[in-house]
Amino acid sequence: MGKINLKNFEKSLIVRNLKKEDFEDVCNLQLKCFPGMPTWTKEQFESQIEIFPEGQICIEYQGKIVASSSSLILDFALYSEWHTWKEIADHGFIRNHNPQGNTLYGIEIMVDPKFRGLKLARRIYDARKQLARKYNLMRIILGGRIPGYHKYADKMSAKEYVEKVTNKILYDPVLTAQVSNGFVVKRIIPNYLSSDEESKGYATFLEWTNLDYVPDTTRIFEPKQTVRICAVQYQMRLINSFEEFAKQVEYFVDVASDYKCDFILFPEIFTTQLLSFLPNLRPALAMRQLSEFTPKYLELFNRLSLKYNINIIGGSHFTIEDENLFNISYLFRRDGTIDKQYKLHITPNEKRWWGVKPGNELKVFDTDKGKISIQICYDIEFPELSRIAAEKGAEIIFVPFCTDERYAYLRVRYCAQARCIENHVYVVIAGSVGNLPQVENLDIQYAQSAIFTPSDIPFTRDAIQSEATPNVETVIIDDVDLELLKKHKQSGSVLNWKDRRIDIYEVKHNL
Repeated sequence: MGKINLKNFEKSLIVRNLKKEDFEDVCNLQLKCFPGMPTWTKEQFESQIEIFPEGQICIEYQGKIVASSSSLILDFALYSEWHTWKEIADHGFIRNHNPQGNTLYGIEIMVDPKFRGLKLARRIYDARKQLARKYNLMRIILGGRIPGYHKYADKMSAKEYVEKVTNKILYDPVLTAQVSNGFVVKRIIPNYLSSDEESKGYATFLEWTNLDYVPDTTRIFEPKQTVRICAVQYQMRLINSFEEFAKQVEYFVDVASDYKCDFILFPEIFTTQLLSFLPNLRPALAMRQLSEFTPKYLELFNRLSLKYNINIIGGSHFTIEDENLFNISYLFRRDGTIDKQYKLHITPNEKRWWGVKPGNELKVFDTDKGKISIQICYDIEFPELSRIAAEKGAEIIFVPFCTDERYAYLRVRYCAQARCIENHVYVVIAGSVGNLPQVENLDIQYAQSAIFTPSDIPFTRDAIQSEATPNVETVIIDDVDLELLKKHKQSGSVLNWKDRRIDIYEVKHNL
């Protein structure tokens, strides 16, 4: 037997950067991997290579492109964690690539189905990690498809599917590989890529941290954690149906979403507007009648939170539980989950006119933008609640309120501002205006919705981040900085939280 020529047994597998002449091969690969989805245009493909050639990687196996990926560098702080693919990828042109950024963002990865099993995805991810180390980038972020989800969409939510894949109960051709390569699922992004029917538009937000990252000590970096808030000053007016109410609500949610708000706050018991088309009953019976709309109310606001990618505090709504009438504020998170906060302190009028019962638990809610508390109107006038909420980590307190005249309104306003100072928190208040002449004890409304801050130099003048014109229907939209809040708590002009005399007094609670 002659000497074996090893060349006859060799295979060629090369990881390299894409070139402009690879365009047709990459498009053919896209058609195989993403059937029914549009491929790159020539202009998009060439733009990527011209702007950031090192970020466009492919694997050539036996002279044929069998895998590829595209990426860019970003200052990710400029983007919402609930971004869309089109926003982050500049519609595929990556003209937003920033060489001074700290994050490598992967906008596409694909492996020829016929060549899976060669760990091609791992090779591409390793190449990306090496690129992150070379440019001293803090991390790699991906918006990952979950193409196996369409098989289970009628049986489980996207969240349940992702949990089963990460727990290795189910297999997903994309997510399984990403988790295996050291990426951590942070959250699920709805409406990421609407043309991705297999993933039902969902994507996973994944992150890999570069442990070799060395911060640039020559640059002064002031971290910011911005939260954008919309407060609705809603006008009570006569309507003829629930659908008319829903149309008005969706209008405001749409506006807040257009401005990329993280939260929208509606007023207390603004669903009493529904009484304008119902039979005129005694006050207590009328409010109980509102509870019949609870299923429609929940369905409406949950749908809107997902459709418009925004966390909604749905004002408050009268709900019957075990024959008792409660005033409840519902939180509709943009991941589709729902929570609720009962009103804990009931005003004399609520007791006398409507027979409302108090709740017994103050919750602090986790959201994608930090911990929040909801305190319904009268509740903000009791400082113990905000102290407890702050102890539990709340940084923003949302206060839906309903007041009939200015004196009542000022009680809410002044107490809200005091809670900011006492606890180093932001407080957002939203009330209704207009009138409902035929609804007893809700004849008139007075409101001036606002966003309040602690009173100190780093914050806005008068400790008012934003406020509405009194008694007109409108919205206010503004940003608050949670990092500034944390810094102020440690080094403000006065340190109300630190300087409490807990040796001589304390707040005890059974909540």
